[in-house]
Amino acid sequence: TVVAGIGLTALEGLISDVLQIENSDFSSLVETRVILEIESAKLAAERRTDNDLKELRKALDKYYLKASKGIEAVDEDFMFHLKIAEASQNKVLKSLMLIIIPDILDNYAKFKVCTNDHLKKRYDEHQKLFTAIENRDVREATDIMRLHLNDILSLGKELH
Repeated sequence: TVVAGIGLTALEGLISDVLQIENSDFSSLVETRVILEIESAKLAAERRTDNDLKELRKALDKYYLKASKGIEAVDEDFMFHLKIAEASQNKVLKSLMLIIIPDILDNYAKFKVCTNDHLKKRYDEHQKLFTAIENRDVREATDIMRLHLNDILSLGKELH
């Protein structure tokens, strides 16, 4: 199939349709998320701007406000990850994240993935990701992101 002259909105609709047709399983969604997020972290560390750092810090602070009180912060968690995708300066990468996030959130709720037990650990990993991106440390950013998503990747494999 050749797709020529198709706009980003049409492409997003096409990808969404494909995901619905394929009935993507949780494992596939998680694998896709890991691929996108590791590349996002790498590119963000390379390309981030000072404004990107401000936006990342805001998202991290919002996550911390809830997490420090023991309140689940799924939306704030994903917003931080979207800000990393924005900092990658790759709009398609961010768009792909936006396409898969609703399905991931549905599956997180279905499989009770996010619990309050790991709020502090996730915040600490987010803080380390922020620091690696701030320092433009590509290797550290990708290693932390891989570690950060390892638990969810393992769960996805178990459920497959």
